[in-house]
Amino acid sequence: MLIPFHGNTAKEGSSMAQYTDHLHVNFDRLARYIEDSVLSGSVSATKEGGSDFESGGVRCVTQVYERYSWAGNNRLSLCVTLFGRDGDVQLSAVTSGGSQAMFMKLNTWGEESFLKQFVDQLAEYKE
Repeated sequence: MLIPFHGNTAKEGSSMAQYTDHLHVNFDRLARYIEDSVLSGSVSATKEGGSDFESGGVRCVTQVYERYSWAGNNRLSLCVTLFGRDGDVQLSAVTSGGSQAMFMKLNTWGEESFLKQFVDQLAEYKE
């Protein structure tokens, strides 16, 4: 049984840009689409790692990507987690790394841009 989730959220401008959604799609196709779209969305994008676990027919896949941010002159990360089974997938995406300050985040433009691009690509998949 999945944890119930209704709608989607995008929390931009906080300490991290994050997005969650509940999708009724094929699990494997969504995971492949995410990887293909993130890597083709930026010439500097790379897949840094990931994991894939299954128990009792429920899967949890985590994929971590990075790309260069011209605005922040640094690299940003995007961590995407898929949880569920075919036809019932909970998605969580979190970006980080957009600030150069030592003790607090001064800008999150790069993080928010990376997340917006991801959400826009996901919207194309959902159509």
